[in-house]
Amino acid sequence: MAKTRGHAERHRTERIGWLRAAVLGANDGIVSTASLLVGVAAASASQGSLLLTGVAGLVAGAMSMAAGEYVSVHSQADTEQADLARERSELERDPAAEQRELSGIYVQRGLDPSLARQVAEQLMAHDALGAHARDELGISVTLSARPVQAALASAASFAVGAALPLVVTTLAPMDVLIHWIAGSSLLFLALLGAAAARAGGASALLGAWRVTFWGALAMAITAGVGSLFGATL
Repeated sequence: MAKTRGHAERHRTERIGWLRAAVLGANDGIVSTASLLVGVAAASASQGSLLLTGVAGLVAGAMSMAAGEYVSVHSQADTEQADLARERSELERDPAAEQRELSGIYVQRGLDPSLARQVAEQLMAHDALGAHARDELGISVTLSARPVQAALASAASFAVGAALPLVVTTLAPMDVLIHWIAGSSLLFLALLGAAAARAGGASALLGAWRVTFWGALAMAITAGVGSLFGATL
């Protein structure tokens, strides 16, 4: 008799939490640091001043990303916990009504009413709160908010992204520094966008184009501001 073997499946939605935070952090690290360096370089600053500015931007940006991501994702987690507490209270107060509600959800999704009642009854017998969290509230283990994970991913990826234009600033000659920072940062952004798109199952070309366009725009604007202030000092 043949045995039915289960197989483990990994879906891209499992990566949403850390992937979003990591891509956002790395993208922001490259764009903000490169834009900052280009703007200051356009104002005729020395290489030492550029490096000091870049390091300060890296540290401040990483801490800001971590704090901002933690606060925002923690707010989401607080909302989820409040909804779960309310749902738990409703299950204790009137489980029959909650079962009818869950059955109605399954009917709306296409199940026959009698089958929907059976499914709701069995799922609630197994894990009533989990069934309502997943099917009524849309809260699952995969997509639930993880504030610490998001904060660490954002801070670490920002620092890595910000370090890339800083390395270029250290190595490139001063007379072509702006071109080296801008060109290499656009290349880094294109690679990041392509890699993030591939990891999420989207078009690598489209992902590269998106982040490269906005990065180029940010650097062009800050270079213009730096040139303007540099000329008036």
